[in-house]
Amino acid sequence: MTGNILNIQHYAVHDGPGIRTLVFFKGCPLRCAWCCNPESQQFRSQLRYIPYRCKACLECAPFCPYGSVTSENGIIKRSFTHCYSCETKPCIDHCMADAVSLSGREYTVEELTRKVAADIDFYRNSGGGVTFSGGEPFAQAEFLIAMLQSCKALGIHTAIETCGWAGRNDLRRAMPFTDLFLFDLKLIDPEEHYEYTGKPVQPILDNLEFLTREGANIVIRFPLVPGITNTQSNLSAIAAVMQSNKLKHIVLEPYHTLGSDKYGEHGLSNSLAALEPMSPAVAEEARLFFAGLGLDCEVI
Repeated sequence: MTGNILNIQHYAVHDGPGIRTLVFFKGCPLRCAWCCNPESQQFRSQLRYIPYRCKACLECAPFCPYGSVTSENGIIKRSFTHCYSCETKPCIDHCMADAVSLSGREYTVEELTRKVAADIDFYRNSGGGVTFSGGEPFAQAEFLIAMLQSCKALGIHTAIETCGWAGRNDLRRAMPFTDLFLFDLKLIDPEEHYEYTGKPVQPILDNLEFLTREGANIVIRFPLVPGITNTQSNLSAIAAVMQSNKLKHIVLEPYHTLGSDKYGEHGLSNSLAALEPMSPAVAEEARLFFAGLGLDCEVI
């Protein structure tokens, strides 16, 4: 069995207790307009072109079977039209400047477990572990559950960051091997949620209710996106959902633009390209709102 993994980040401290290894899965059913990892949305590996690394040598151009790499007045032009369907991506092997790479690669359960277990001493000393994120880990449910079982067999603390769009049976199978669910809530109004994520919100709320009813350990993660998710009506709705599920801990994630360049680097469009980052002052207002309701709230 293999899974497509976008990235492995070591020594993380904001995605569960202690020092953690983050494993980013490829593929997500949602299309959040503010996504900071847009290359995690597609299930297959994708070509990534980083313009500032390119030396405009055109060494890769003759090897592209679709003629996607051209030069105009000394400026490299790249079309991504055929890159997704290209199986071999020979331009990667012929780029001398490391400007072209692949986002996502296949791992076996054994191979990925070795990567995670390499930091086991840090987990034990700090109370840390592994956090499976994405994308959406449950979009590769069989591989996720196999990894959870493999890590728990080694005594590693496990966490899943999920958008909540998952099959009920997959949630049930994952629960015995999951110490913590980092459950994302974004927008509670059904029309707004569908507009900005492409999916209805009710299945997500139903899954949250199921996990709480079954006694799962849950922390809510909430992206603060200016003018979209941080409205007073949505803040109140998020708090109401938490209170109805008897949840006490929420982590606020202020919108930033650190992932903006990834859209162009993967040939994707960014509908919120002009949006400014969330200001610390407004994020603090949101924290105080949740704290005023007796909720344990932090900003990361």
